Amino acid sequence: MVFQHKTSTGRVYNLHSQTVKLKGSGLKQTIYYFSPKKGKYAIDELPAGYKIIHSRRTGLPLLKKG
Repeated sequence: MVFQHKTSTGRVYNLHSQTVKLKGSGLKQTIYYFSPKKGKYAIDELPAGYKIIHSRRTGLPLLKKG
């Protein structure tokens, strides 16, 4: 089951995780993002040490360490 978050406006977003290679240093980093669609990078649970916040400007969900 994909981890989903429902915003105050009623829209449902799915949490995704992807490992990307940074251009300058070539290091690999895991990124997390929300999307209204279930993609191939969708994950089942919230990563340990993260919490969900909402952007003040757009109202979209974001992950924050803490």
